[in-house]
Amino acid sequence: MTTVLPIEDESQVGHARRVAQSLAVGCAFDETDAGRVALVATELATNLLKHAQHGALHLRRIPAKSGQGIELIAIDRGPGFNPNECLADGFSTGGTQGTGLGALMRQAQLFDIHSDSRGSVVLAQLYPRHVSALPLRFGVSQHSLKNDPACGDVWHVAMDGPRLSALVIDGIGHGEDAEEAGLAGAAAFAEDPFADPTTSMLDMHRAMTGTRGGAAAIALYDVGKVRFAGIGNIGACLLTPEKSRGLASHPGIVGSQFRKAVAFDYPVDGQQLLIMYSDGLQSRWDLRDYPGLVHRHPAIIAALLHRDFCRGRDDVTVMVIALEELGD
Repeated sequence: MTTVLPIEDESQVGHARRVAQSLAVGCAFDETDAGRVALVATELATNLLKHAQHGALHLRRIPAKSGQGIELIAIDRGPGFNPNECLADGFSTGGTQGTGLGALMRQAQLFDIHSDSRGSVVLAQLYPRHVSALPLRFGVSQHSLKNDPACGDVWHVAMDGPRLSALVIDGIGHGEDAEEAGLAGAAAFAEDPFADPTTSMLDMHRAMTGTRGGAAAIALYDVGKVRFAGIGNIGACLLTPEKSRGLASHPGIVGSQFRKAVAFDYPVDGQQLLIMYSDGLQSRWDLRDYPGLVHRHPAIIAALLHRDFCRGRDDVTVMVIALEELGD
C-alpha cells in the first residue's frame, strides 16, 4: 500500500525524512543511496510547506529488475507553478535560492511533475545505484480505509517479453476478511498470469470460494490488443490524448455469485494508457480536464486521480499502465 505522510508543519519534515530513509534501508539501499532518499524526502516536504502551505508525501516500494526502489510523490492543492521555470537553478517563487527541484532531478533516477491551478504532483523514483528500473512505466496508488493495516484491494502485474498481464481485485467490504479474499484470488492468478482471462477468472473463483469474494478484472496485453475480463465493479478504460474507451465488465461476485467470465478484445494502436481502479474511486473523471496530464508518468496520473476522485468510504486502488514497447 501507499504510505501517506501529512505535511502541515515543520516537525513533519523530519518525520518524513526518517520514514523515507528507513524504508530505503529496508529495501537494501546502502548508506549513500538511503541518504539520497532522505534528501529527496526532505526537499519534497519542505517545498510543500513553502509553496502550498500543506500537502502530503506518498511513499511506496516499487519493483525493479532486481531488488526494489523507492517512489516519493508530493501532492498538494496549492496554486501551482510552471515546472519548466522552476526546474532551472536560481528560479524561486518562495524567496529561496531556487535549487530545490533541480537538486531533486539530479538525485532521482526518474523525476516528473504535473502542476496546474488545482495543485501539483511531483514524482521522484530512486533505486540503489546497482539496480535498474523495469522497462514498464506504470503507477499504483493504493490506500486502505482509515489507514487500516489490512486492505481488501489487491493488484498484480506480470511481464513476459512484450506481453503484460494486470489484475485488480476488490474484496467485498474492507479489513482483514476482504484482504483474505483478495489475496486468495491474486495467489491463484499468479500461478499462471498469462492464461486466458476467462480461465484465470475461473481459477480465482475457486480459490475465493469460502471467503467474502469480490470484484475482479484482468487485462492481458500483447502487441496490438488488450484482452479484458471483469466481474463486478472494477472500472477500466483505454486512453489516448483524444479519447477514452471503457472496458466491459459483467455483474457478479468472484467466489460466490459467478456464472461465467466473458473476455473482450480491444485493439491497441500506438501508445495508450490502461487504467484500472476499484470502486473506492469515482468513475466520473476525464483526463482531458487536465491538459498535458496524459503525457505525464503513470504514477503521477494515479496519484492525481486519487487526490481528486477518492470517495473516502472504502479501500481504493488506482493502477495506470503505459502500453508501449516493453523492451528486454
